[in-house]
Amino acid sequence: MEPINIDELQRFVGETMEISIEDTEGGDQAPKIKKTIKKIQFCPDHTHVRFYFDSMYFLAVPLISNVNQSEVSFLASDHESGLTYTFQKV
Repeated sequence: MEPINIDELQRFVGETMEISIEDTEGGDQAPKIKKTIKKIQFCPDHTHVRFYFDSMYFLAVPLISNVNQSEVSFLASDHESGLTYTFQKV
């Protein structure tokens, strides 16, 4: 696992991704959703990376997350919150 590199994530812009957020404690899980990534950028205070679905809505992933990625997927685990964010190309 490695820290988030925003430049490497740009390959997902324009791609439709299946996105899920899982809680390591095994609580209720939100369903997976399919969204097209419109842009990826830092939040104003540089603590998170924002994955925008349009000009207004985004999902923010903490920069302190550990990352495992490939050409078709991005997985970020935030040990502080206990959440794992998974993005998989459709």
